[in-house]
Amino acid sequence: MDTALKRMLNFNAPPLKTTAAEPVWKVLIYDRFGQDIISPLLAVKELRDMGITLHLLLHSDRDPIPDVPAIYFVMPTEENIDRICQDLRNQLYESYYLNFISAISRSKLEDIASAALSANAVSQVTKVFDQYLNFITLEDDMFILCNQNKELISYHAINKPDIMDTDMEAIMDTIVDSLFCFFVTLGAVPIIRCPRGNAAEMVAVKLDKKLRENLRDARNSLFTGDNMGASQFSFQRPLFVLADRNLDLATPLHHTWTYQALVHDVLDFHLNRVSMDESVGSEASPAGARPKKKNKKSYDLTASDKFWQKHKGSPFPEVAESVQEELDTYRAQEDEVKRLKSIMGLEGEDEGAISSISMSDNTAKLTSAVSSLPELLEKKRLIDLHTNVATAVLDHIKSRKLDVYFEYEEKLMSKSTLDKSLLDIISDPDAGTPEDKMRLFLIFYITALQPPSEQCAISLLVRAFTKIAATPSNYGNSGVKPMGLFSRVMNSGSQFVMEGVKNLVLKQHNLPVTRILDNLMEMKSNPETDDYRYFDPKMLRGSESSIPRNKNPFQEAKPGKKVLYGCSELFNAGQFLKQLSSLGQK
Repeated sequence: MDTALKRMLNFNAPPLKTTAAEPVWKVLIYDRFGQDIISPLLAVKELRDMGITLHLLLHSDRDPIPDVPAIYFVMPTEENIDRICQDLRNQLYESYYLNFISAISRSKLEDIASAALSANAVSQVTKVFDQYLNFITLEDDMFILCNQNKELISYHAINKPDIMDTDMEAIMDTIVDSLFCFFVTLGAVPIIRCPRGNAAEMVAVKLDKKLRENLRDARNSLFTGDNMGASQFSFQRPLFVLADRNLDLATPLHHTWTYQALVHDVLDFHLNRVSMDESVGSEASPAGARPKKKNKKSYDLTASDKFWQKHKGSPFPEVAESVQEELDTYRAQEDEVKRLKSIMGLEGEDEGAISSISMSDNTAKLTSAVSSLPELLEKKRLIDLHTNVATAVLDHIKSRKLDVYFEYEEKLMSKSTLDKSLLDIISDPDAGTPEDKMRLFLIFYITALQPPSEQCAISLLVRAFTKIAATPSNYGNSGVKPMGLFSRVMNSGSQFVMEGVKNLVLKQHNLPVTRILDNLMEMKSNPETDDYRYFDPKMLRGSESSIPRNKNPFQEAKPGKKVLYGCSELFNAGQFLKQLSSLGQK
């Protein structure tokens, strides 16, 4: 996805390898869909490095810039096409490179041609591309289908009891369009496996048909020639396993213990950006004055953040300890720079003045230290970022006793011996919010059923949730003060201690999706997957067989494995509970 976007921003030509050449300056025009696709992958600085001087929303008020080319990246909707035609008539830009996120229909293409003709701008419409990028890549191995209008393909939308057949068809078509785009970008035709009798099977049938139709048109196939060059799967076609969320209702409700999962669970984390209330100082407002308004602070947690990449899957106590270690290391380096500057009487001098001094031993050390200042400052920025984020997460852990919930749910899901009753936790006024208690109860109920009855679980939980949520909560004003964790640690030495929080160890769980993937990749015979349907879009005729033609295990996800995860929507437990609750109220 990253490569495809950079190619598009270079007028659909391969990006230049050398940075010496000056980029062609241009403007980027996107709709909300395009913005969501670009923002998790390319920062403003990266856009600028590729020559993007302005990036503007399609439906914003835009002034003409007649001597600059414009790259459009939008969905081919009626509203968007009308606005593009208006831009052509108003002659806003020097030239137009139109990139559509999904394939544009012939009739809409004709509308653009007519507008260009009437505006005498045919020669200015330089290129029109179908990009097939209708999905959002959050990480190298993780994607979601959409963010805008995600409620249209949500768990609630698919599972509501009064859904019309036409609505379900529209939902399936939307999902299939995004999955088709994903495999075009991947440059590979998958082998598809899915269970029978649910939404996953409906998606599989439609996706198989769409892939098959494209392969049949040899001249226009998106999976031949240059398009296949992008494939990450050099030796073997990928296995695509489609699963329905109802396969495992407990996992998305589970309280978590790793850094990334906790950030997603307890903070406002969306498209790789976390938003938090910024601390406004500890001094109280004067009597009678309005309380100070908290400022919102946003941080990007992306692949360029080395600390995030290294620790996002680590247990939270390890993360907090690592933040402290990074801070200690930074301070040692910072103090060395200050010490050398002080010895040489260079306080307040700029780097130019420092570098002009004769190269004595101390001066050489100082020059080396000063040259590393940009790296030190970036390190300090990341330390401050993760200090703030980790402190906010710890406040939630302590005030809601999330370590207690995590440990108890781990025992429930692994069928281990329980050291206390469920009622002890649910009736504890200091342990969690009504939502936390509901999540625990739900997991208790689901894991107790053999096998789980999904509809029964949902309706019972909804009724229980309504009762728990109606009871007064002591959580909001419980008097639990933020720990000031990192400031306390700084004063008490480098040993990291989280008072009252358990240092829990993560255990390996064989969750349903993991078991299913293992069975299908290893070609194991197992009652859980023996009846899964098998689709190979490359076969001339569709097959109803559940017996795979390919008997060799799929190697790409073995040790050194390459497993990519995707979902129609990425919700946290609170958002999932709301969807369950609204299902039960119909």
